[in-house]
Amino acid sequence: MIRKTISIGNQGFDSIREKDYFYVDKTSFIKEWWESQDVVTLITRPQRFGKTLNMSMLNCFFSFEYAGRSELFEGLDIWKQEEYQKLQGTYPVIFLSFADIKQTNGKDAVQKIKKSIANVCQQFETVLENGDFSEIQRSEFAKISPDMDDVTAQSALQDLSQYLYEYYGKKVIVLLDEYDTPMQEAYLHGYWDSFTSFIRGLFNSTFKTNPYLERAVMTGITRVSKESIFSDLNNLNVVTTTSNEYAECFGFTEPEVFEALEAFELAGQKEKVKKWYDGFTFGEHRDIYNPWSITRFLDKKQIRPYWASALS
Repeated sequence: MIRKTISIGNQGFDSIREKDYFYVDKTSFIKEWWESQDVVTLITRPQRFGKTLNMSMLNCFFSFEYAGRSELFEGLDIWKQEEYQKLQGTYPVIFLSFADIKQTNGKDAVQKIKKSIANVCQQFETVLENGDFSEIQRSEFAKISPDMDDVTAQSALQDLSQYLYEYYGKKVIVLLDEYDTPMQEAYLHGYWDSFTSFIRGLFNSTFKTNPYLERAVMTGITRVSKESIFSDLNNLNVVTTTSNEYAECFGFTEPEVFEALEAFELAGQKEKVKKWYDGFTFGEHRDIYNPWSITRFLDKKQIRPYWASALS
């Protein structure tokens, strides 16, 4: 490993690779997930464990938007396999995040989700403009806005999936990051029942009854009970911290940490780093380190409880 600049807080895979910032190769996640053949995968991990960066990586790998961007993956594990080189940039991808949906009441939370959905749909306006769509379809797409009614919002991502399928001739991949952030707020602020009713309808339309869905990944910190919002999703594979699946795809393994320490001329700090930042176990995989703590240490070169600031 060569010593490189650390871009603290950068969660954009394309930005990190374009500017050649420090990056620990987690592209094996692409292969493991793709070969699992699971239709909908929910992965839970603690805060600051690379969930958003990995989702950005999936988007950069599969999305038509990044077709021909081989330089983002050259030199990484996934690019050593020719069949995956051919897979890069070959799918329509819907990528959205619920990370900033932290409203204190249900009405505002639903409104914020509607705005997030509308923003994602706006990214594909040229598809509707250039595609061979009926006036009815164009009219339905025009209804997708921050002010749309609940029913329109709940079906919006399925409708978008249909438009993308008709335009590209391929089913879509849906990536939803931090799916549980609004759920935590709903629980804390007492609007759980009404809010989860809306979310259940949205998830059912997007992930269960969507005939234009190829695959989907959701990430979050907690596993919300299946009975509350996932009761209709019998196609869901839930991967928690007790699962062996993707155990080394989130967080840094000990060999990865020690290699980074050597690259940054900090090999003499291995014992201290292990004492302070080791301790996570995913499935049967031990000695998983928190990436936020490690990258902060590599940058500041001081032993501190960096995880505490990450939780604030």
